[in-house]
Amino acid sequence: MILFPAIDLYEKKAVRLLKGDYQRMTVYSEDPVSVAMSFAEAGATHLHIVDLEGARTGESPNFDTVCRIKEKSGLFCEMGGGIRNMEALERLFSSGLDRAILGTAAVRDRTFRKEAVSRFGDRVAVGVDIRNGQVAVSGWAEDSGLDAFSFVKELEKDGIAFILCTDISKDGALQGSNLQLYSELSRFSSMKIIASGGVSSLQDVKALAGMGLYGAIIGKAIYEGALNLPEALEAAG
Repeated sequence: MILFPAIDLYEKKAVRLLKGDYQRMTVYSEDPVSVAMSFAEAGATHLHIVDLEGARTGESPNFDTVCRIKEKSGLFCEMGGGIRNMEALERLFSSGLDRAILGTAAVRDRTFRKEAVSRFGDRVAVGVDIRNGQVAVSGWAEDSGLDAFSFVKELEKDGIAFILCTDISKDGALQGSNLQLYSELSRFSSMKIIASGGVSSLQDVKALAGMGLYGAIIGKAIYEGALNLPEALEAAG
């Protein structure tokens, strides 16, 4: 299983939210590039980046920072937040980023997501952000009214290869991952699943790897020192 250390960007700083709440934001570094470099030095090969401002507004105010992270770290970089049209996808891939994660646009515009996967294939993933069984959008500020598992099945029909599934209630809480959710998803869908939200112990990492998931994202647990990244990478196999 691939581990993705996370860098969430807000005003060009590395931050973390609690359960997606922008009012409960902690700034961990004013130099996200150095954070990425530290992850690389610890042995990480992949990086998960989110433009939190873009997720809410559909714009990309942190894109230059994302590009510097990719250039300086040399890591495989996937990015989400504010990618809502083909022009944004083209800009992302032409800048050397490796995978795009569609969120709000993939939920609201099926034609766009089908066009995206038709053109860019498995370089396009979709975020399935779940709150109380429903898919959330607009930086998790709104509920779409879509049942999460029904949406997953629709994505599979559309040819999406990767989904990034987040249990919002667990995100940033350091209370453990929703293992039951990912176990059910892995049986429900043949897509490659990246787990996100609450991964905060070696037991979480081992359990998710044991399910055969493609990947898992680790954020606050690294920043707070609850999880040692080299140890977590070893546990992921």
